Amino acid sequence: MQARSRQFYIFVIILGSLSAFGPLSIDMYLPAFPAMAESLGVTQGRIEMSLASYFIGLSLGQLAYGPLTDRYGRKKPLYAGLLLYILASAACALAADSYQLIFFRFIQALGGCAGAVVSRAMVRDLFDHKESAQVYSALMLVMGLAPILAPLAGGYALIFFGWRAIFWILAGLSILISLAIVFFLPETRRPDETVRFARSFHIYFDIMKHREFMGYTLCLAVAQAGLFAYITGSSFVFIKYFGVAEENFGWVFGANALAFIAVSQLNAWLLRKDKQTPDDMMRKALFGLAAAGILCAGVAVLDLGLWAMAGSLFLFMAMLGAIFPNGTAGSMEHQKHRAGAASALAGMIQFSISAAASAALSLTHATSPVPMGIMLALSGLGACGLFIWMKSYRPPEICPAAPDATT
Repeated sequence: MQARSRQFYIFVIILGSLSAFGPLSIDMYLPAFPAMAESLGVTQGRIEMSLASYFIGLSLGQLAYGPLTDRYGRKKPLYAGLLLYILASAACALAADSYQLIFFRFIQALGGCAGAVVSRAMVRDLFDHKESAQVYSALMLVMGLAPILAPLAGGYALIFFGWRAIFWILAGLSILISLAIVFFLPETRRPDETVRFARSFHIYFDIMKHREFMGYTLCLAVAQAGLFAYITGSSFVFIKYFGVAEENFGWVFGANALAFIAVSQLNAWLLRKDKQTPDDMMRKALFGLAAAGILCAGVAVLDLGLWAMAGSLFLFMAMLGAIFPNGTAGSMEHQKHRAGAASALAGMIQFSISAAASAALSLTHATSPVPMGIMLALSGLGACGLFIWMKSYRPPEICPAAPDATT
């Protein structure tokens, strides 16, 4: 890997911050769900729909940024996305009812998803497969701080200033990150006038024909669906069902995020020491994810209590710390010449499936942790099965033509 200079660490911190837009925008307002429902006079299920609308915006918006970042370079479309995110965050803070909140969360996601697309593409611009897995693991260290700090910050902002302050904080943070990009983030791709927007869907369909791209992407999507089911259901499970105080919810949520960070850094260390390949690490983590998902479902069905649920979720989140960086590196490995489009397509597929899982969980109007536990078990088993299929499937060989019968 390239020497880890001061510029490299700045690069990782800024890209990690861009990747953290999603977790920040999601996790920071989770402790406020009950208060927001009371303030706007709706059920908590209605407030959870603002989370589903954010996921939908994340999935759809990424398709637009793919060709834009390949055509105009990485930074110009990023600036446009950040401006949209700032304006939408302010609109969420001023929302008068739940319908406005749901709509502006969708717009907020359209802006915020630029960071995810650009960060994946920039890493692929500069690094090969194994190096990319290490860099993505480093990004996870920065991005993983968001689920630790965001619920805590959101909980205390809720107590002292009310839920609307959470969205003003998000707007302020995005302004600071925008300034850092202007002054410290280099451009990694020159504008390419040969990229034609009219051919965007043709490019996307061509990428989808790549079996390994789709294998890794679908595997990540199903694993991420479990993560988002946990995110959607966690505030109800811990605050309403188990009676955890709103200001303490962040500690429980943050402990699981810490497991994610720890394993992502262990993953980077093992790759750097040549002790494991990215696929080796991913395979082991996926078997662990399936086991943890089954454990979560068992704990929920048997109603074994707060600590059993927290422990099984801790294991589930830990496995994701190795799955995400290695899977992302695998999906982008053969897409360097169209990294922007591949990054956008991967993000769209992953967040579409995640949005469906989040919406499905919200519509169950759960009164216990059981729906969330079942969703986690299905996620772990599905992701593991997809990876096994991708690595074991071989297209049928074409039989050679028989030689001419000559004497």
